[in-house]
Amino acid sequence: MALSAQEVERLAKLARIDLTPEELERLAPQLDLIISSVATVSEVAGEDVGVTTHAVELSNVFRDDVVGSSLSSEAALSGAPVAEDGRFRVPRILGEES
Repeated sequence: MALSAQEVERLAKLARIDLTPEELERLAPQLDLIISSVATVSEVAGEDVGVTTHAVELSNVFRDDVVGSSLSSEAALSGAPVAEDGRFRVPRILGEES
């Protein structure tokens, strides 16, 4: 079943998309191809095919949280261009008021 330009126009109106007559004629065969491709995939994917969200199995690798040594405030701020009150001083952005 090929989509007609009139059917594409109806879909465009439902989606509130303004299309020119040339766009309707060009999009009709493209949308028809998409619909037939989805139908083909639907035929292949039977009930024995499980739902997949990724092509390969994904798993998170977790490690135990272990308290370790870290930089002191002075060491962390030693490379900062400007520090103030034990914090990095950065320029104000977006007109924020302090």
